[in-house]
Amino acid sequence: MESYETERLTPARLAAMRRSLSNGRGALTRRSLLRASGMGALALGGTATLGACGIPPAGRAEGGTASDDHSAKEKVVNFSNWTEYMDVSEDEKSRPTLEAFTKRTGIRVKYTEDINDNVEFFGKVKPQLAAGQDTGRDLICVTDWLAARMIRLGWVQKLDASNLPHAFANTSAQFRTPDWDPGRAYSYPWTGIPTVIAYNVKATGGRKVDSVTQLLDDPKLKGRVSFLSEMRDTIGMTLLDQGKDPGKFTDADFDEAIGRLQKAVDKKQIRRFTGNDYTADLSKGDIAACVAWAGDIIQLQADNPDIKFAIPAAGYITSSDNLLVPAHARHKANAEKLMDYYFEPPVAARLAAYINYVCPVDGVRGELAKIDPEMASNTLILPDREMAAKSRSFRSLSTKEETAYEEKFAKLIGA
Repeated sequence: MESYETERLTPARLAAMRRSLSNGRGALTRRSLLRASGMGALALGGTATLGACGIPPAGRAEGGTASDDHSAKEKVVNFSNWTEYMDVSEDEKSRPTLEAFTKRTGIRVKYTEDINDNVEFFGKVKPQLAAGQDTGRDLICVTDWLAARMIRLGWVQKLDASNLPHAFANTSAQFRTPDWDPGRAYSYPWTGIPTVIAYNVKATGGRKVDSVTQLLDDPKLKGRVSFLSEMRDTIGMTLLDQGKDPGKFTDADFDEAIGRLQKAVDKKQIRRFTGNDYTADLSKGDIAACVAWAGDIIQLQADNPDIKFAIPAAGYITSSDNLLVPAHARHKANAEKLMDYYFEPPVAARLAAYINYVCPVDGVRGELAKIDPEMASNTLILPDREMAAKSRSFRSLSTKEETAYEEKFAKLIGA
């Protein structure tokens, strides 16, 4: 097998990468763009209003056929991804894992970081997919709720398992059977995104904060608490704290969670609802504790030892970003080979070391330890068995539910 590395990533280099992500070129990180509740889409011309309502399904199996695949003749794959979501060399002039893939297979990767927001991206590709046309993309990476929508609409292709031996064998148990794609027939995970509780130990006076109940009710935290402006994360964590399963909740459960959060807003316990702009306030101590995304916390901890995280006893929410092949893509087999490549442990380790989110690939720990032993022991990147057991996913929503729930949540957060 060709080596995936063109250089050795030392801890010092990794720390420099993390700082560059939060200072300067990565000031607007992919997570802020992903989770800003459509604000990026609104800024780009109001496309946040685009939804699944009234869109006719394209048909489950008609997204493409073997005769439509030009992979054998055209050794290329067009891959659309989020910003800052692929490993780069120290001088930022190359992408080592992509280059190693091309060297091994002869398949050239046209890699584009043109996904800035799920809603905005869906608006871009919807007209072509609805018309049964090729989007010009062979592989895309979108968040689970949008992946579910595109599968439901019949706008992605069923994967050929024979091209995905590593993905089939190495996908971690917690990512194997999402309710929106049982058995991973249409998608495979790129990363997991844990939602945890974070706190600044200096701002809390040395106290640990490890439950949503503390965030909502502890008078010592009044006015110094934030929750996320992403509905699934904030409601999901609140449901868990209430003893409810985010994978099976009812309308009444949802309303109870909204009511509980509303009380905390009314008594000014919650300071605000945020995208990942909570990071600056948490680091300074203006926010003492919050609901947070794990990737942000890893980056903050690199520069501030006062930043801690906790996994509530009630559990935590994990969402995911996922790889899919759009309907009518010209190079499906090539896309599948690239997808499978990232489930080889050495390659997956290199990617995880750069992007700092949960790696969905089993067998990575030893490979990641060769790059950075500290990262290999970080449960926010490689959850241990106990942490993985506490992971819960927010269930898929019908179009009607999604509309109703988002309206109630928007009213709560003042959006």
